[in-house]
Amino acid sequence: MTVYFIGAGPGDPDLITVKGQRLIRQCPVIIYAGSLVPPAVLEGHQAHTVINSAQLHLEQIIEAMRDAHEKGLDVARVHSGDPSLYGAIGEQIRHLRELGIDYQIVPGVTAAAASAALLGCELTLPDVAQTVILTRYGDSSPMPAGEQLGDLARHGSTLAIHLGVKHLPRIVDELMPHYGPDCPIAVIHRATWPDQDWVRGNLGNIVERVAAKGFRRTSLILVGHVLGDAPFAESALYRAGHAHLYRPGD
Repeated sequence: MTVYFIGAGPGDPDLITVKGQRLIRQCPVIIYAGSLVPPAVLEGHQAHTVINSAQLHLEQIIEAMRDAHEKGLDVARVHSGDPSLYGAIGEQIRHLRELGIDYQIVPGVTAAAASAALLGCELTLPDVAQTVILTRYGDSSPMPAGEQLGDLARHGSTLAIHLGVKHLPRIVDELMPHYGPDCPIAVIHRATWPDQDWVRGNLGNIVERVAAKGFRRTSLILVGHVLGDAPFAESALYRAGHAHLYRPGD
C-alpha cells in the first residue's frame, strides 16, 4: 500500500502529468484538496472512496490514510500545483513515517510555471536574471530569519510571491527600494482556470491596477525585469560557433 502525493497542476485538468492521471484513475481511495483542485481532475476514476480534504483537519486526513493502509488500499492524495511547494505535505509525511506507511511524491506543474506561460515570458534571461525565488508573504505565520521579503529582494532576482495579493501595498513598499518604481510586475489570478485573469504593470502603478480588477485571493505575484523589455544577450546554447556535446565544433 502506498500514499501517492499527486500534483494536479494549477487548475487546467490537461496540465496534470500522465503518471498523476494514471494513479488517480487506478487508486481505490482518493483524498483531494477540493478547494483548489477542480473536479475534472478526477474524471475517469474508479475509486470507491473519494474524500474532499477541504472539510477535514490533519488528524482526520491521517486517519483516512491509516484506514486505507489497514485495508491494503493505495491512496491518491491530490494537491494543487506541485505538492512540494506550499502543499502542506511535510506534516502528512511526518505522520506516515511514524506509522510506517509508504509514500511517493508525483510532481505537478507549478503556479509560477503556468503564470509565465500565460504571460508569454521566460523567467530567466541572460544578463537580466538567472535566479527565480519562490516565496510567500509572511502573514498568518512568520517567515524564518533571513527570508523576509526585503532580504530576498536585494538579490534583484525574479520573484514569485504566493499568498500575498491582499497585502500588495505592503509588498510593493518592501520591493521598491530594491527594484525601483519602473520594475515590471504581474499579478495572475487563478492561472489556467476558466475564470483566469491577470494584470501587468510596474511597482509604481500595480496596486491601483489590481484594485480595479478586484483580486483578493488565489493570485500569484511575479516581479522582475524579465517581465519587461530589458535588453539581454543570446544564450550560448544556440549560438553559432559554440560547441557542445550535441553540436561539436569544426
